[in-house]
Amino acid sequence: MEVRNCKSCKKLFNYVSGMLMCPSCKDALEKKFMKVKDFLREYPNTAIDEVAEINEVTTKQLKQWVREERLSFSDSSPVFLECENCGAPIKTGRFCGKCRQQLQNSFSGAIDRPKEKEIKKTKSSKSGVRFLDE
Repeated sequence: MEVRNCKSCKKLFNYVSGMLMCPSCKDALEKKFMKVKDFLREYPNTAIDEVAEINEVTTKQLKQWVREERLSFSDSSPVFLECENCGAPIKTGRFCGKCRQQLQNSFSGAIDRPKEKEIKKTKSSKSGVRFLDE
């Protein structure tokens, strides 16, 4: 465990993993997320700038939540993000469906499938002792 400064309030805290934020700032950010989520359920077609202003969060934070797939823009919303690979408009995540499929295929092709182990035949001697073929 190491001691770090919180990127939000600059206080020292015991850093384990994840974001460089102290537990109290993480809790405050999570409360803001829940507020934004409830707001978007009620007003799904609100522009991202308005959502940020009304809920007192940055547009950068809103986009991060969308990239993390914690939030998504509605289909009727004019707001979208760009696929990090090809630049196509997307409503949530980091990649469009086509690029996500290509990445998935390339990752699955890179993994060696385990091969069935060959069963070794045994030889038996007159004394009843069996030996494995090598």
